[in-house]
Amino acid sequence: MKRQRVLMVCMGNICRSPTAEGVLRHKLLEAGLDQDVEVDSAGTHAYHVGEPPDARSARHAQRRGYDLSTLRARRVADNDFEDFDLILVMDHDNMEALKERCPAEHRGKLRRLSEFASRNTSPVVPDPYYSGPDGFETVLDLVEDACDGVVAKLRAASQQ
Repeated sequence: MKRQRVLMVCMGNICRSPTAEGVLRHKLLEAGLDQDVEVDSAGTHAYHVGEPPDARSARHAQRRGYDLSTLRARRVADNDFEDFDLILVMDHDNMEALKERCPAEHRGKLRRLSEFASRNTSPVVPDPYYSGPDGFETVLDLVEDACDGVVAKLRAASQQ
């Protein structure tokens, strides 16, 4: 099987998508799939390019065992649509922004991360930027659930 590439996307690439990248990397390592799947994250906007994840996101993630310290924000590049096999978006607004840029032949790669959740019913991973600590915990709850589903999908694909 060829190495799979997964891109997590939110607006600024400092809260939700780096959290999702860190969680998925951790879960892939635990599942023994870390050599088969590459994970990255990016934002639809260039507000924070080059910056580390929001300190609140990093702190909440660290409490659950996820290290985001090496991650840096970047904007989605045109070649990402071709280079990645699965592009997982956090919400409807960012999905629309990507659909406008994505070549038609790659639109099937675009999915909402929340589609992979089995325990949570939220259609999106809400932006915690203007919320308190509970918002960051909610993001982690949703992302952990959805990443379990992503790992299951990738495991099934690796066995084909």
